[in-house]
Amino acid sequence: MTSPSRRAFTTAAVASLLVSCGGGGGGGRAGGQPATARPSTSASTDASTPPSSRSSAKATHALGRSVPVSLQIPAIQVDTRVMQLGLASDGTVQVPPITANDEAGWYRHSPTPGQTGPSVILGHVTVGDYGDGVFRHLAGLHRGDRIVARLENGTAAVFGVTSVRTVAKSDFPTDDVYGDVGRPELRLITCGGTLTDDGYLDNVIVFAALSAESP
Repeated sequence: MTSPSRRAFTTAAVASLLVSCGGGGGGGRAGGQPATARPSTSASTDASTPPSSRSSAKATHALGRSVPVSLQIPAIQVDTRVMQLGLASDGTVQVPPITANDEAGWYRHSPTPGQTGPSVILGHVTVGDYGDGVFRHLAGLHRGDRIVARLENGTAAVFGVTSVRTVAKSDFPTDDVYGDVGRPELRLITCGGTLTDDGYLDNVIVFAALSAESP
């Protein structure tokens, strides 16, 4: 069960993400339409299984704590540095700034990639007049695609995608994303769906599990 303090972090993270994605839409910019995303029945059914069931799967050996410094997703040509994101003064989670050199951001109140639990990394789908965001093509991932989080200690946590979900922001699956799990997992989150004057209507969420490739 998610503790009250964990749930408070979760609520802040979701609220912040919804606002930031809308702000990054770059309305009127050429090429500002969101990537085509799958329906909420995604690339696999794994993410629709309750977290308690997923955590009973055969565990991959967890890695020690080390913060992520970069992220590679070969299937969608992502190779980005990873900044750390904390809490803003209003209690919401910080998000990567809207800049030309767009980077992903790891939510530092989540486990580091490879530790037991869900490590959460956020990224923009678009960055206003600067063009595509680092997670522009996140919805195009498929089950089994490889994700590599390179860590500060020089090792790498290698994950395999288990599912990709596109959900309405009003139906964000808080417990599935931030809830406790018994193995090392990864969540990549961005915006998706239709771009309106108020921003994107949906969130794209990639669920991944640590691979035996990891040390």
